[in-house]
Amino acid sequence: MKGQTGRDKTIIRTSVVGILANVFLAAFKAVVGLTSHSIAIVMDAVNNLSDAASSVITIVGTKLAGKEADRKHPFGYGRIEYLSAMLISMLVLYAGVTAFVESVKKIIHPETPDYGAAALIIVAVAVAVKIVLGRYVKRVGEKVNSDSLINSGEDATLDSVISASTLAAAAIYLIFHISLEAWLGAAIALVIIKSGVEMLRDTLSKILGERADAQLALDIKKTICVFPEISGAYDLVLHNYGPDSYHGSVHIEVPDTLSADELDKLIRKVSVEVYRKHSVILTAVGVYSINTKDPEAAAARENVRQIVKSNPYVLQMHGFYLDKEEKTLRFDLVVSFDAKDRREVFREVCEKVQKEYPDYTVQAAMDMDFSEISGSGENE
Repeated sequence: MKGQTGRDKTIIRTSVVGILANVFLAAFKAVVGLTSHSIAIVMDAVNNLSDAASSVITIVGTKLAGKEADRKHPFGYGRIEYLSAMLISMLVLYAGVTAFVESVKKIIHPETPDYGAAALIIVAVAVAVKIVLGRYVKRVGEKVNSDSLINSGEDATLDSVISASTLAAAAIYLIFHISLEAWLGAAIALVIIKSGVEMLRDTLSKILGERADAQLALDIKKTICVFPEISGAYDLVLHNYGPDSYHGSVHIEVPDTLSADELDKLIRKVSVEVYRKHSVILTAVGVYSINTKDPEAAAARENVRQIVKSNPYVLQMHGFYLDKEEKTLRFDLVVSFDAKDRREVFREVCEKVQKEYPDYTVQAAMDMDFSEISGSGENE
């Protein structure tokens, strides 16, 4: 909890810096834009205000996400951070649409800008401030894994480009007496809209549920396979309940000689080690038993592996067990999402195995690749 509290404080402190900087810049730009009749600078000021509002949303979202788990939400409130990131992206999108409408009005009814030295100096200072602020906020966001801060940092960097473009428009007007204000305002608005759509798309993807980070999944499997009794870790499923907050389940392959007491001790050790190294809570650890008493079963395992792996869409076989008494062959197959018809691939492979072992009943299950398949998760 101490680490999470420190993370929350960092996010809030960074957001406060963003609020102060954006309110300061918005006030100056609004005055400059109105006195010089520059729609581009006014739109830039509005964008700064939306950035300040984004920082407020980030603070509120972080506070709410930090609430302790309760009876109604036993997994905590961490996903509120994704909702706050979504609100920020919608705010950016709204600001872009509003700016575009105003710019089109100015294209239809143009006003002649009146630039002064003070106005241009203020805009130039704003460019520098936004570049520094954008890099700072984004760097902190990546460090503490905060989508809200990352979005705000990217938006601030975009603002520096926008402010720089208003300077370019002013230079063109002063040198060539050609006013590009309204057209530039429209272009700026389109850039803001594009940024808002991309932010919204990325945040919605996380809310819907993305595949867990491949490296994290691979590292967890390696941690599990360090235990000598475990020959493989499979079917790792990670459920995300907010940044750096994961609950998961996994299957482990162990010898069929382990007693229930030994299995219980092993599973507890695995759960503790995974949480200690990766801060992931394993809510369930399933077990696949491996034939260790019968050499014929071991040979059958390798033979079946060769049969199923001959199909390019079969990524992995695990959980194999041959039961001579019940005359069954049990195993799970992971079929690639690249296959045109995953179920057809699964059916064809099972038929080949059944043909090879006609005296046995094939009991197979088709698994999904929830995490990272490269590197089988087997103990070397």
